[in-house]
Amino acid sequence: MDSAGKEREAVQLMAEAEKRVKASHSFLRGLFGGNTRIEEACEMYTRAANMFKMAKNWSEAINCLNAAIDIYTDMGRFTIAAKHHITIAEIYETELVDIEKAIAHYEQSADYYKGEESNSSANKCLLKVAAYAAQLEQYQKAIEIYEQVGANTMDNPLLKYSAKDYFFKAALCHFIVDELNAKLALEKYEEMFPAFTDSRECKLLKKLLEAHEEQNSEAYTEAVKEFDSISRLDQWLTTMLLRIKKSIQGDGEGDGDLK
Repeated sequence: MDSAGKEREAVQLMAEAEKRVKASHSFLRGLFGGNTRIEEACEMYTRAANMFKMAKNWSEAINCLNAAIDIYTDMGRFTIAAKHHITIAEIYETELVDIEKAIAHYEQSADYYKGEESNSSANKCLLKVAAYAAQLEQYQKAIEIYEQVGANTMDNPLLKYSAKDYFFKAALCHFIVDELNAKLALEKYEEMFPAFTDSRECKLLKKLLEAHEEQNSEAYTEAVKEFDSISRLDQWLTTMLLRIKKSIQGDGEGDGDLK
């Protein structure tokens, strides 16, 4: 089926969904079968959204998902509404490239998951928000999320290994804003989570702080290279570390290099 055929099928599904929504409202206020019609409508909106996605009609796909979300939240089915918010967020981040809107949908999804006590799913959404917030230079927002998720995971035997990564990222956000803030944050994280002290991330931060205090660009680069040789830096970490390096005098105004 070509894109035009997919769109036609999606439009038909939307029309059927709307009929079922109206029928559920007129059938004794939704009693005696109203819920069945509503659930069928949700399924049709979701199928229509998938057809619109295949046809690359992103705005209509989002409209269908929002229609399903409205119904699911009215029904108190917040987990499935949260999943639809994630789908919308993914469309905004990968297809429409509107990161602010992607953030808003990840935040809404996290709120719904928290309400359902699905903390692991909520944290995944919040970490997406934190990563994007830092990229957009909304450092305080990113710090609050990384600290919150780090504190929530450090006492969990299955998740505590990840806590060092969240405190590391929070400290980097502090560092970009202010060196003293980073030092104080590092002390706080070591006190909160003693296992952080022996981590490679904590040791790197201490080397970077020392290099920055001495305005030693070479020592900064060497510390990053040493860390990267064992734990490969991803794009997010590379971006944050470059932003810090640019504040070392004499490093130049360009993008610079870390390795």
